[in-house]
Order: sequence, then C-alpha cells, then structure tokens
Amino acid sequence: MIYTVTFNPALDYVMQMPSFLPGETNRAESEELQVGGKGINVSIVLAQLGMENTALGFLAGDTGELLRARIEKVGVKTDFVFLPAGYTRINVKIKGQVETELNGRGPDIPPSAVEELWAKLDRLKEGDTLILSGSIPFSLSPHTYEDILKRLSGRGIRFVVDATGDLLAYSLPYRPFLVKPNHQELGELVGRELAPDDLPALTEAAQELRQQGTQNVMVSLGKHGALLAAQDGKAYVQKAPAGQLKNSVGAGDSTVAGFLTAWEKGCEEALRLAVAAGSATAFSLGLATREEIEAAYRQLS
Repeated sequence: MIYTVTFNPALDYVMQMPSFLPGETNRAESEELQVGGKGINVSIVLAQLGMENTALGFLAGDTGELLRARIEKVGVKTDFVFLPAGYTRINVKIKGQVETELNGRGPDIPPSAVEELWAKLDRLKEGDTLILSGSIPFSLSPHTYEDILKRLSGRGIRFVVDATGDLLAYSLPYRPFLVKPNHQELGELVGRELAPDDLPALTEAAQELRQQGTQNVMVSLGKHGALLAAQDGKAYVQKAPAGQLKNSVGAGDSTVAGFLTAWEKGCEEALRLAVAAGSATAFSLGLATREEIEAAYRQLS
C-alpha cells in the first residue's frame, strides 16, 4: 500500500482574473474550490492512475470534513487525525498575468494528535511506501520527517521525501527510496547555483545527493523535463512535451505519482510517466486527469 502524509492540507480557492491590482476591487472571471497539500495532490494523481493509496495527516473543523469528502470522492482512502480545535486552512490562489497566493496559517497540532499519527504510521509494514511531502506547521519540529524515518527504518518500508531545506537534508542519512528537488532546491542542498538546462552540472549535483544516502534523485526541471540519478548508478533525462503553462501548483506532486506508478517497469519508464504526469498538470487548471496524462505521454519524444 502507498501512504501519503500531508501535515499542511488546505482547501484552495482558485480565482482566474485578467490582472490583480492591490488596493483595488478585483473581480474574478471564474473561481473553483480545490483540495490542496502536496501529499494529498500525490494521492489524487495516484488514484487517477489506478494506484490504491491512503492519505494521512491532520484535518480540523468543517473545512477538514469537506476536504476529506472531496478526496474520498475521487477514490483516495483516508485515515486522517482530526484535531480538537481550529479549521483546515483555506488558501487563495489568484491566477492572472502572474500567480499570487494567500496561504492560511492552519490549526495548532497538539502533542496528543502527533502521537495519534505516530500510532497510524506504526501500522505500516514491509513493502509499503510512505510519501512525506511539503512543509510542516509552525508548531512542529524541523526534524519531524527525520523522526518519522528514524522510527520506521529497518521495517522494509520505501520512503519518498519531497521537501526542501532542512526537512530534506535531515532525511538523507535514512536512505529514502526517492527524493524530488527542483533545480533550485538541489542547488541549495549542494551549495551552488544550478541552471535547469545544465545537465552535466545537474547530474553531478544529483549524484552528490545519492552519495549522501538517497537511492534515487529525480530533479524536476520545468519546461526542460526531468533528470533521474538512479539507484543503478546511471543518469536518465526526459524532455517535457510542448504545451502552454496554465498551472504550476501540483506539477511536482504529479511527477512523484507518475514515477511511483511506473517504477516496476524500470527507471526510464518511471521517468517518462513522471514527466508526462507533471506536464499534464502544468497544462491544466488543476491536477491532471488520467486522460490528460495519457495524452501528454503520447507526445513524449
């Protein structure tokens, strides 16, 4: 079974408008309420691709109930911890000539709720995959991902970490199966600036991360596709299909879902489906459907 953990879930209120002027009355051309949070995004795209999975994390209040109902409707199993107070946050995403985001703070997570999540994670068994994605709330330690990996290490569980900064750096010694930085995040980890089209430099940096412990490093490169420094010691590159960028939210999460879906077919196929899924979401107003992912896959060279 695949499990995702989202510490900072949200409902995203997405507004399309031709321009956004601070201090003025701005009227949307359209609006849509979407579920948000990196792990939840991975869960939804996995479900689109026919992969059974369970979403874990923290929810609160009426907004939390609405979020749970929405993701269960698209085929994701859920086992959230419900918090005693507060509300799952609502983020406002303004899409126009540029993208503007107003992100909520989210509820406090008491120690008792953390212990309840630990108990759920302790039920994972050999052969399961655990995906840790995104940021963590202000009330939790920056060592949270590290603590989870330490607790579950040695049980035959595959770990996927899609995070930035210390959250990712602290995870590397526990040999995660996959990490997925973009080129900027990879540069921060190795201490030098990297360009998205400089494949030799990107490959060298990704291999440095492998030397620190991770088994597979997939670097998302936007319109340039993605690079995989794989556990077989080789580097693979997949160019992205042509298309119009409509939405950057969830594209990286979609690449993780695509990669895991096709992993059993080999490194190259996993990277191809990863790029197809990420591109399909980037070309859509929301997370890509299976049909959109398949259409993007057919365009790959």
